[in-house]
Amino acid sequence: MDSAGEPRLTVPENLRALYAPVVKELNEAEDLLRRELSNDNPFVDQLVKHGFRLGGKRLRPALVLLSAQACGGIRPAHLPLAAMAELIHTATLVHDDVLDEATIRRHLDTINARWDNEASILLGDYLFAQALCLASSLDDVFACRVVCESARRMCEGELKQIESRGNYNLSESDYFEIVAGKTAALTACCCRLGARYAGADAATCEALARYGYDLGIAFQIADDVLDLSGNEAVVGKSLGTDLSKQKATLPLIRLLDTVSAEDRASLVSLLSRSGNHHREALEPWLERSDALSYAREKAVWFTRQAGGELAALPATSACTSLRGLTDFVVTRHQ
Repeated sequence: MDSAGEPRLTVPENLRALYAPVVKELNEAEDLLRRELSNDNPFVDQLVKHGFRLGGKRLRPALVLLSAQACGGIRPAHLPLAAMAELIHTATLVHDDVLDEATIRRHLDTINARWDNEASILLGDYLFAQALCLASSLDDVFACRVVCESARRMCEGELKQIESRGNYNLSESDYFEIVAGKTAALTACCCRLGARYAGADAATCEALARYGYDLGIAFQIADDVLDLSGNEAVVGKSLGTDLSKQKATLPLIRLLDTVSAEDRASLVSLLSRSGNHHREALEPWLERSDALSYAREKAVWFTRQAGGELAALPATSACTSLRGLTDFVVTRHQ
Protein backbone atom coordinates (compact mmCIF):
# COMPACT_ATOMS: atom_id res chain seq x y z
CA MET A 1 0.00 0.00 0.00
CA ASP A 2 1.31 3.49 -0.75
CA SER A 3 1.57 6.30 1.78
CA ALA A 4 -2.03 7.34 1.15
CA GLY A 5 -3.29 3.85 1.89
CA GLU A 6 -4.29 3.18 -1.71
CA PRO A 7 -3.98 -0.25 -3.31
CA ARG A 8 -0.93 -0.89 -5.47
CA LEU A 9 -3.04 -3.02 -7.79
CA THR A 10 -3.86 -1.76 -11.26
CA VAL A 11 -7.58 -2.47 -11.42
CA PRO A 12 -10.60 -0.55 -12.74
CA GLU A 13 -11.77 2.26 -10.50
CA ASN A 14 -15.11 0.59 -9.76
CA LEU A 15 -13.25 -2.47 -8.48
CA ARG A 16 -10.96 -0.37 -6.29
CA ALA A 17 -14.03 0.82 -4.40
CA LEU A 18 -15.39 -2.72 -4.07
CA TYR A 19 -12.04 -4.01 -2.81
CA ALA A 20 -11.77 -1.26 -0.17
CA PRO A 21 -12.83 -3.45 2.80
CA VAL A 22 -9.91 -5.82 2.18
CA VAL A 23 -7.37 -3.55 0.49
CA LYS A 24 -4.72 -4.02 3.19
CA GLU A 25 -4.88 -7.81 3.03
CA LEU A 26 -5.15 -7.79 -0.77
CA ASN A 27 -1.90 -5.86 -0.96
CA GLU A 28 -0.31 -8.31 1.47
CA ALA A 29 -1.42 -11.18 -0.75
CA GLU A 30 0.05 -9.29 -3.70
CA ASP A 31 3.37 -9.02 -1.87
CA LEU A 32 3.25 -12.74 -1.15
CA LEU A 33 2.64 -13.38 -4.85
CA ARG A 34 5.65 -11.29 -5.79
CA ARG A 35 7.82 -13.31 -3.43
CA GLU A 36 6.44 -16.61 -4.72
CA LEU A 37 7.08 -15.58 -8.31
CA SER A 38 10.69 -14.55 -7.78
CA ASN A 39 13.19 -17.04 -9.18
CA ASP A 40 16.99 -17.20 -9.20
CA ASN A 41 17.05 -18.36 -12.81
CA PRO A 42 16.83 -15.24 -15.04
CA PHE A 43 14.75 -16.93 -17.75
CA VAL A 44 12.24 -18.44 -15.31
CA ASP A 45 12.10 -15.16 -13.40
CA GLN A 46 11.36 -13.25 -16.60
CA LEU A 47 8.60 -15.68 -17.59
CA VAL A 48 6.83 -15.73 -14.24
CA LYS A 49 6.97 -11.96 -13.86
CA HIS A 50 5.47 -11.49 -17.32
CA GLY A 51 2.80 -14.06 -16.50
CA PHE A 52 2.10 -12.18 -13.27
CA ARG A 53 1.45 -8.99 -15.28
CA LEU A 54 -1.07 -10.82 -17.47
CA GLY A 55 -3.44 -11.02 -14.51
CA GLY A 56 -5.42 -7.91 -13.77
CA LYS A 57 -8.59 -7.70 -11.76
CA ARG A 58 -7.38 -9.90 -8.87
CA LEU A 59 -11.02 -10.96 -8.57
CA ARG A 60 -10.25 -14.44 -7.21
CA PRO A 61 -8.07 -13.33 -4.27
CA ALA A 62 -10.58 -10.56 -3.56
CA LEU A 63 -13.35 -13.18 -3.37
CA VAL A 64 -11.33 -15.19 -0.83
CA LEU A 65 -10.76 -12.13 1.34
CA LEU A 66 -14.22 -10.56 1.01
CA SER A 67 -15.90 -13.88 1.79
CA ALA A 68 -13.70 -14.19 4.87
CA GLN A 69 -14.41 -10.64 6.00
CA ALA A 70 -18.14 -11.13 5.46
CA CYS A 71 -18.09 -14.29 7.59
CA GLY A 72 -16.27 -13.00 10.63
CA GLY A 73 -12.84 -11.79 9.67
CA ILE A 74 -9.61 -12.43 7.80
CA ARG A 75 -7.13 -14.81 9.43
CA PRO A 76 -3.48 -15.61 8.56
CA ALA A 77 -4.48 -18.61 6.42
CA HIS A 78 -6.41 -16.37 4.03
CA LEU A 79 -3.30 -14.68 2.59
CA PRO A 80 -1.73 -17.83 1.09
CA LEU A 81 -5.20 -18.93 -0.03
CA ALA A 82 -5.76 -15.61 -1.81
CA ALA A 83 -2.34 -15.79 -3.49
CA MET A 84 -2.98 -19.41 -4.43
CA ALA A 85 -6.27 -18.47 -6.13
CA GLU A 86 -4.53 -15.90 -8.31
CA LEU A 87 -1.76 -18.35 -9.23
CA ILE A 88 -4.31 -20.91 -10.40
CA HIS A 89 -6.23 -18.29 -12.34
CA THR A 90 -3.07 -17.00 -14.03
CA ALA A 91 -2.04 -20.55 -14.90
CA THR A 92 -5.37 -21.08 -16.66
CA LEU A 93 -4.97 -17.82 -18.59
CA VAL A 94 -1.51 -18.86 -19.80
CA HIS A 95 -2.84 -22.24 -20.91
CA ASP A 96 -5.99 -20.68 -22.46
CA ASP A 97 -3.87 -18.38 -24.62
CA VAL A 98 -2.16 -21.44 -26.08
CA LEU A 99 -5.48 -23.18 -26.74
CA ASP A 100 -6.97 -20.05 -28.32
CA GLU A 101 -3.77 -18.97 -30.11
CA ALA A 102 -4.28 -15.55 -28.51
CA THR A 103 -1.55 -12.95 -28.88
CA ILE A 104 -2.70 -10.13 -26.57
CA ARG A 105 -3.87 -10.09 -22.95
CA ARG A 106 -4.04 -7.07 -20.65
CA HIS A 107 -2.60 -5.05 -23.57
CA LEU A 108 0.59 -7.18 -23.40
CA ASP A 109 1.98 -9.96 -25.55
CA THR A 110 0.86 -13.36 -24.30
CA ILE A 111 3.55 -15.82 -23.22
CA ASN A 112 3.01 -17.91 -26.35
CA ALA A 113 3.30 -14.82 -28.56
CA ARG A 114 6.46 -13.46 -26.92
CA TRP A 115 8.10 -16.86 -26.39
CA ASP A 116 6.37 -20.03 -27.59
CA ASN A 117 3.81 -22.69 -26.69
CA GLU A 118 6.36 -24.85 -24.86
CA ALA A 119 7.25 -22.02 -22.49
CA SER A 120 3.55 -21.25 -21.98
CA ILE A 121 2.56 -24.80 -21.09
CA LEU A 122 5.47 -25.24 -18.71
CA LEU A 123 4.86 -21.85 -17.09
CA GLY A 124 1.21 -22.73 -16.53
CA ASP A 125 2.27 -26.02 -14.93
CA TYR A 126 4.82 -24.15 -12.81
CA LEU A 127 2.15 -21.75 -11.53
CA PHE A 128 -0.21 -24.63 -10.70
CA ALA A 129 2.60 -26.30 -8.75
CA GLN A 130 3.31 -23.05 -6.87
CA ALA A 131 -0.37 -22.78 -6.01
CA LEU A 132 -0.45 -26.30 -4.58
CA CYS A 133 2.64 -25.54 -2.52
CA LEU A 134 0.83 -22.57 -0.99
CA ALA A 135 -2.28 -24.64 -0.28
CA SER A 136 -0.21 -27.37 1.37
CA SER A 137 1.62 -24.80 3.52
CA LEU A 138 -1.50 -24.64 5.70
CA ASP A 139 -0.94 -28.25 6.81
CA ASP A 140 -4.67 -28.76 6.36
CA VAL A 141 -5.99 -31.40 4.00
CA PHE A 142 -9.25 -29.50 3.44
CA ALA A 143 -7.65 -26.68 1.44
CA CYS A 144 -5.67 -29.09 -0.74
CA ARG A 145 -8.72 -31.27 -1.34
CA VAL A 146 -10.97 -28.35 -2.35
CA VAL A 147 -8.30 -26.78 -4.56
CA CYS A 148 -7.48 -30.03 -6.33
CA GLU A 149 -11.15 -30.82 -6.89
CA SER A 150 -11.66 -27.36 -8.38
CA ALA A 151 -8.62 -27.75 -10.64
CA ARG A 152 -9.91 -31.13 -11.81
CA ARG A 153 -13.31 -29.64 -12.65
CA MET A 154 -11.67 -26.74 -14.49
CA CYS A 155 -9.65 -29.10 -16.67
CA GLU A 156 -12.71 -31.26 -17.25
CA GLY A 157 -14.68 -28.21 -18.38
CA GLU A 158 -11.95 -27.23 -20.83
CA LEU A 159 -11.79 -30.78 -22.18
CA LYS A 160 -15.57 -30.78 -22.69
CA GLN A 161 -15.25 -27.52 -24.58
CA ILE A 162 -12.55 -28.99 -26.82
CA GLU A 163 -14.82 -31.96 -27.48
CA SER A 164 -17.66 -29.62 -28.42
CA ARG A 165 -15.71 -27.52 -30.96
CA GLY A 166 -17.58 -27.32 -34.22
CA ASN A 167 -20.71 -28.75 -32.62
CA TYR A 168 -23.34 -26.14 -33.44
CA ASN A 169 -26.06 -28.35 -32.00
CA LEU A 170 -24.74 -27.69 -28.50
CA SER A 171 -27.60 -26.96 -26.09
CA GLU A 172 -27.74 -24.30 -23.39
CA SER A 173 -27.55 -26.99 -20.72
CA ASP A 174 -24.39 -28.36 -22.35
CA TYR A 175 -22.92 -24.86 -22.39
CA PHE A 176 -23.70 -24.27 -18.71
CA GLU A 177 -22.15 -27.63 -17.83
CA ILE A 178 -18.93 -26.55 -19.56
CA VAL A 179 -18.70 -23.11 -17.91
CA ALA A 180 -19.61 -24.54 -14.51
CA GLY A 181 -16.30 -26.36 -14.66
CA LYS A 182 -13.98 -24.06 -16.58
CA THR A 183 -14.91 -20.84 -14.73
CA ALA A 184 -17.40 -21.26 -11.87
CA ALA A 185 -15.47 -24.04 -10.10
CA LEU A 186 -12.66 -21.66 -9.14
CA THR A 187 -14.84 -18.73 -8.08
CA ALA A 188 -16.92 -21.10 -5.93
CA CYS A 189 -13.70 -22.53 -4.45
CA CYS A 190 -12.45 -19.04 -3.53
CA CYS A 191 -15.64 -18.16 -1.66
CA ARG A 192 -15.85 -21.54 0.05
CA LEU A 193 -12.27 -21.30 1.33
CA GLY A 194 -12.75 -17.69 2.45
CA ALA A 195 -15.80 -18.63 4.51
CA ARG A 196 -14.39 -21.91 5.86
CA TYR A 197 -11.14 -20.41 7.15
CA ALA A 198 -13.06 -17.54 8.75
CA GLY A 199 -14.80 -20.13 10.92
CA ALA A 200 -18.20 -19.99 9.19
CA ASP A 201 -20.64 -22.85 9.73
CA ALA A 202 -21.32 -25.41 7.00
CA ALA A 203 -24.53 -23.76 5.77
CA THR A 204 -22.80 -20.41 5.35
CA CYS A 205 -19.85 -21.99 3.56
CA GLU A 206 -22.23 -23.67 1.11
CA ALA A 207 -24.14 -20.40 0.55
CA LEU A 208 -20.90 -18.57 -0.24
CA ALA A 209 -19.83 -21.37 -2.56
CA ARG A 210 -23.15 -21.10 -4.42
CA TYR A 211 -22.66 -17.33 -4.61
CA GLY A 212 -19.23 -17.88 -6.19
CA TYR A 213 -20.61 -20.50 -8.56
CA ASP A 214 -23.39 -18.25 -9.89
CA LEU A 215 -21.04 -15.26 -10.06
CA GLY A 216 -18.57 -17.35 -12.08
CA ILE A 217 -21.20 -18.41 -14.60
CA ALA A 218 -22.37 -14.80 -15.01
CA PHE A 219 -18.74 -13.71 -15.46
CA GLN A 220 -18.19 -16.28 -18.21
CA ILE A 221 -21.38 -15.34 -20.06
CA ALA A 222 -20.28 -11.68 -19.97
CA ASP A 223 -16.85 -12.74 -21.24
CA ASP A 224 -18.46 -14.62 -24.13
CA VAL A 225 -20.52 -11.54 -25.02
CA LEU A 226 -17.36 -9.42 -25.00
CA ASP A 227 -15.64 -11.92 -27.29
CA LEU A 228 -18.34 -11.21 -29.90
CA SER A 229 -19.05 -7.52 -29.32
CA GLY A 230 -16.19 -6.02 -27.31
CA ASN A 231 -13.55 -3.54 -28.45
CA GLU A 232 -10.05 -5.06 -28.37
CA ALA A 233 -8.49 -1.69 -27.55
CA VAL A 234 -10.70 -1.47 -24.44
CA VAL A 235 -10.80 -5.14 -23.47
CA GLY A 236 -7.04 -5.46 -23.93
CA LYS A 237 -6.98 -9.03 -25.23
CA SER A 238 -7.49 -10.94 -28.45
CA LEU A 239 -11.19 -11.19 -29.29
CA GLY A 240 -13.05 -13.49 -31.63
CA THR A 241 -11.03 -16.47 -30.43
CA ASP A 242 -14.17 -18.43 -29.52
CA LEU A 243 -15.39 -18.06 -33.10
CA SER A 244 -12.06 -18.96 -34.68
CA LYS A 245 -11.91 -22.08 -32.46
CA GLN A 246 -15.53 -22.91 -33.35
CA LYS A 247 -16.81 -22.73 -29.77
CA ALA A 248 -20.58 -22.47 -29.45
CA THR A 249 -21.02 -19.93 -26.64
CA LEU A 250 -24.38 -18.79 -25.25
CA PRO A 251 -25.01 -15.85 -27.64
CA LEU A 252 -24.22 -18.10 -30.60
CA ILE A 253 -26.45 -20.90 -29.30
CA ARG A 254 -29.30 -18.39 -28.93
CA LEU A 255 -28.72 -17.02 -32.43
CA LEU A 256 -28.74 -20.49 -34.00
CA ASP A 257 -31.88 -21.44 -32.07
CA THR A 258 -33.88 -18.43 -33.28
CA VAL A 259 -33.22 -18.31 -37.04
CA SER A 260 -34.93 -20.23 -39.80
CA ALA A 261 -33.62 -23.61 -40.93
CA GLU A 262 -32.26 -22.02 -44.11
CA ASP A 263 -30.50 -19.21 -42.23
CA ARG A 264 -29.18 -21.71 -39.70
CA ALA A 265 -27.53 -23.69 -42.48
CA SER A 266 -25.94 -20.50 -43.82
CA LEU A 267 -24.71 -19.55 -40.35
CA VAL A 268 -23.20 -22.96 -39.69
CA SER A 269 -21.45 -22.79 -43.06
CA LEU A 270 -20.08 -19.34 -42.21
CA LEU A 271 -18.91 -20.40 -38.75
CA SER A 272 -17.27 -23.57 -40.08
CA ARG A 273 -14.99 -21.70 -42.48
CA SER A 274 -11.32 -21.26 -41.68
CA GLY A 275 -9.96 -17.77 -41.21
CA ASN A 276 -10.21 -15.04 -38.62
CA HIS A 277 -13.01 -12.80 -39.94
CA HIS A 278 -15.97 -14.44 -38.24
CA ARG A 279 -16.70 -11.45 -35.97
CA GLU A 280 -17.15 -9.09 -38.92
CA ALA A 281 -19.24 -11.62 -40.86
CA LEU A 282 -21.44 -12.26 -37.83
CA GLU A 283 -22.20 -8.61 -37.05
CA PRO A 284 -25.29 -8.24 -39.30
CA TRP A 285 -26.71 -11.48 -37.92
CA LEU A 286 -26.27 -10.27 -34.34
CA GLU A 287 -27.79 -6.88 -35.16
CA ARG A 288 -31.00 -8.60 -36.33
CA SER A 289 -31.08 -10.95 -33.34
CA ASP A 290 -31.68 -10.73 -29.59
CA ALA A 291 -28.73 -13.10 -29.00
CA LEU A 292 -26.51 -10.59 -27.18
CA SER A 293 -29.28 -9.11 -25.06
CA TYR A 294 -30.56 -12.60 -24.27
CA ALA A 295 -27.11 -13.65 -23.04
CA ARG A 296 -26.77 -10.49 -20.96
CA GLU A 297 -30.16 -11.16 -19.37
CA LYS A 298 -29.05 -14.69 -18.50
CA ALA A 299 -25.94 -13.26 -16.87
CA VAL A 300 -28.10 -10.87 -14.83
CA TRP A 301 -30.29 -13.80 -13.76
CA PHE A 302 -27.26 -15.64 -12.39
CA THR A 303 -26.05 -12.52 -10.55
CA ARG A 304 -29.47 -12.23 -8.89
CA GLN A 305 -29.18 -15.84 -7.81
CA ALA A 306 -25.73 -15.06 -6.44
CA GLY A 307 -26.99 -12.01 -4.52
CA GLY A 308 -29.75 -14.09 -2.96
CA GLU A 309 -27.16 -16.36 -1.36
CA LEU A 310 -25.88 -13.43 0.71
CA ALA A 311 -29.20 -12.82 2.45
CA ALA A 312 -28.21 -14.49 5.72
CA LEU A 313 -24.91 -12.60 6.08
CA PRO A 314 -24.57 -9.57 8.38
CA ALA A 315 -24.83 -6.17 6.69
CA THR A 316 -21.12 -5.35 6.51
CA SER A 317 -19.00 -3.43 4.01
CA ALA A 318 -17.58 -6.76 2.78
CA CYS A 319 -21.07 -8.10 2.11
CA THR A 320 -21.91 -4.88 0.27
CA SER A 321 -18.83 -5.40 -1.89
CA LEU A 322 -19.83 -8.97 -2.67
CA ARG A 323 -23.20 -7.64 -3.81
CA GLY A 324 -21.45 -4.96 -5.82
CA LEU A 325 -19.40 -7.57 -7.65
CA THR A 326 -22.61 -9.06 -9.03
CA ASP A 327 -23.21 -5.75 -10.84
CA PHE A 328 -19.60 -5.44 -11.93
CA VAL A 329 -19.41 -8.78 -13.74
CA VAL A 330 -22.33 -7.92 -16.05
CA THR A 331 -21.47 -4.25 -16.71
CA ARG A 332 -17.71 -4.53 -17.24
CA HIS A 333 -16.12 -3.68 -20.57
CA GLN A 334 -12.87 -5.58 -20.03
